Amino acid sequence: MHATPSPALPVGRGLLYVTFAATAWGTAGAAAALLYRGSGLGPIALTFWRTFGGLVLLLALRTLLRRRSGGRAVPAPYEPWRRRALRVVGTGVALAVFQAAYFAAVATTGLAVGTVVTMGAGPVLIAIGARVTMGEHLGVGGVLAVAGALAGLAVLVLGADGTATVRPAGVGYALLSAAGCAAMTLITRRLGRGGDSDPYASTISAFAVAALCLLPLAAVEGLWPQAYQLGRSLWLMGYIAAVPTALAYGLYFAGLAAVRAATASVVSLIEPVSAAVLAVLFLGERLTTATAVGTGVLLTAVAALAVTEARGALAAARSAAPAAG
Repeated sequence: MHATPSPALPVGRGLLYVTFAATAWGTAGAAAALLYRGSGLGPIALTFWRTFGGLVLLLALRTLLRRRSGGRAVPAPYEPWRRRALRVVGTGVALAVFQAAYFAAVATTGLAVGTVVTMGAGPVLIAIGARVTMGEHLGVGGVLAVAGALAGLAVLVLGADGTATVRPAGVGYALLSAAGCAAMTLITRRLGRGGDSDPYASTISAFAVAALCLLPLAAVEGLWPQAYQLGRSLWLMGYIAAVPTALAYGLYFAGLAAVRAATASVVSLIEPVSAAVLAVLFLGERLTTATAVGTGVLLTAVAALAVTEARGALAAARSAAPAAG
């Protein structure tokens, strides 16, 4: 689902798009925390409405982009239908776990901690999973970055005092969310070669599968918001579906046309930072010294992991250049 950098979009504008997307993703948890205070919706129902609403808006966006380009669609490379089905279903199920577990973490342990653990543990699990399933080498820098991230996570969880919002169940949901994110990424890496050349097509397919998986579970949990403050609930639900979902994903994919994937992954660290700021300023959450230190160590390690990946990709490209010549 990564795009090749293209000169069609200025790099500065691409960075702006990715930055906006990461910031908007950080507001999704804040909106969910507000919804929990009056809508009666649970994490699964909220995730269903996010994926379903995002699916509708992404379909509309893709249709609009095609009309602006004269209706020309890039033909997708051939892909065996069984592999395509496995990729689409696997990605959709992983997306459902990723989003639902994240909202459950926000409800249980708070916005700041839930977002930091999810977004910090995700790249670590991806790196480990890629090493185990695809034989990708971490290198010394990668191993040190993973160790640093695990140390930051340990400080974050074990260093909390009785007044902090770090709760083991919420951390568990956040780790489950990170595992879903890692599975989604690894499935795309392993099975995505030769698949859809249009990243919107892959995202729309994943959202459709996720919505179908979540619908029966959301119906059991309680699909509809309470009548009390219904207008407020509908406004927040619409915001989650529109801004941190459809708009953010659309801008993120557009930005990837001009920005390297590793650079985008570092910029995406704005998400947990923006979530932490919103949690402290508007939701009354308090970050202890241990929480702040653990957060800093975790995010620094993840940034180092992204830089290590970028250096590895650059070295591989340089070594391949003479062979290609």
